[in-house]
Amino acid sequence: MTDKTLVTQTISLKKYGIDKAKVNYQLSPEKLHEITLKKEMGKEASSGALAINTGEFTGRSPKDRFIVKDDVTKDKVWWGDINLPFDPDKFDALYQKVVSYLSEKELYVRDCYACADKDYQLNIRVINEYPWSNLFAYNMFLRPSEESLENFQEDWVVVNAPGFKADPAVDGTRQHNFAILNFTKKVVLIGGTGYTGEIKKGIFSALNFLLPVYANTLPMHCSANVGKNGDTSIFFGLSGTGKTTLSADPKRKLIGDDEHGWTKEDTVFNFEGGCYAKVINLSAENEPDIFGAIKEGALLENVVLKENGDVDFKDTSITQNTRVSYPIYHIKNIQQPSIGYNPTNIFFLTADAFGVLPPISKLTPGQAAYHFISGYTAKVAGTEAGVNEPIPSFSACFGAPFMPLHPTAYAEMLSAKMKQTNVNVWLINTGWTGGPYGVGKRMALKYTRAMITAAMNNELGEVNHKNYHIHSVFGLAQPRTCPGVPEEILNSRMTWNNDEGYYKQAHKLADAFKENFKKFESYANKEIKEGGPLV
Repeated sequence: MTDKTLVTQTISLKKYGIDKAKVNYQLSPEKLHEITLKKEMGKEASSGALAINTGEFTGRSPKDRFIVKDDVTKDKVWWGDINLPFDPDKFDALYQKVVSYLSEKELYVRDCYACADKDYQLNIRVINEYPWSNLFAYNMFLRPSEESLENFQEDWVVVNAPGFKADPAVDGTRQHNFAILNFTKKVVLIGGTGYTGEIKKGIFSALNFLLPVYANTLPMHCSANVGKNGDTSIFFGLSGTGKTTLSADPKRKLIGDDEHGWTKEDTVFNFEGGCYAKVINLSAENEPDIFGAIKEGALLENVVLKENGDVDFKDTSITQNTRVSYPIYHIKNIQQPSIGYNPTNIFFLTADAFGVLPPISKLTPGQAAYHFISGYTAKVAGTEAGVNEPIPSFSACFGAPFMPLHPTAYAEMLSAKMKQTNVNVWLINTGWTGGPYGVGKRMALKYTRAMITAAMNNELGEVNHKNYHIHSVFGLAQPRTCPGVPEEILNSRMTWNNDEGYYKQAHKLADAFKENFKKFESYANKEIKEGGPLV
């Protein structure tokens, strides 16, 4: 562990309504690790990492995430199934209950910040009931210097009380757990859940409102890396599409693996100071960077330890969503500070289990906005009782649960930035080839890497009839040749040897895209609408 800082000063929490609490302020990771073990709230893995169980909730609870509907948000937030409104008076009453619950307890407080670009920095004070939650905050947010703590003024406060349970009938929540954003009070209030992801996603959701509304900056749920020549690449993708794997390139420096902003000055900056990775089926061979980062200072969540302290990465008896958080400096090849310039390429990653999307295609600005709004991947159904049909899955902007504004607001910003910077946008299918799930096979990682490398090296040529073929159903420009990739792999139809079956699946997927896009049509401009399937 490289950061041994232990700030011994203490602070008062009275201004937040928390009275007579024993405050542990800015404790080092080592101390938080030690306290967690002493309180028997976790175990030490053989790697030196701290392993804890988050309790009842081992993932986010989207239906229990609310935004206070008030003068700041009522006309700007896209209210609906994702952004659920919460009454301001109910929030005030619930907040008082939470801080009363935290009073006279031993608490853990950390001052930190989000956004690596100082011009966009958001100072955060995190108040945790549990020591291991505070370790998560140390890992995931950016760490201020000891000098900057002397005059630290928080912009937002996260109040995190996993042991507090709401009364839905009185408090206005759906059930006893909740995560509520209040943009007027600048508070993220979390209770009833120990899942640490709610802490970071609360701030991410806040930035997804603040940056576009007040700073003309596009927030993105993506990973990013930078090459030796300073060229930045951005990778959007839902779970299982290869976002973390493909952005971890030994020849390029990692900017960040999950949350970034793209400014009007055309810089790309990491929101975070760490990584929060899934570890299900993790191995040193397939994910060496993540595997190596699991050491002293890392926080393992909901994993099963063997008798010798090794993690059984295949054991999903607690949850499929096993996780590790670690500070970004646990990764060797990183960009410092976490800022890139002049974005050159954007990759939308999708694992198409229908097996019809091209393995790589270049998008127009309209297509880029359309596919950004759609946020498509496919879930593979279980094989029980012979069920092996792929299921389309759409998440607007590749991160719908965290986007307070209407998805077209982010898509139009992306489209405008594409035109201003002449950035290339590519759709990469890391899913199936040679047929749908159950018939074809998963696209070989070596070919996907070769395609991405060719795109970054500008080896795929201009979009014209000689270099590209236009997909007859989706209108996508797919390159005819690519270094290191057999030509037949580049044409998804040719891998099937069954044109009738291929086009049947292609039209089925196109219909799913169109059906999903209906809820956005009234907000989308002509260019975005024309970016969808041709049929």
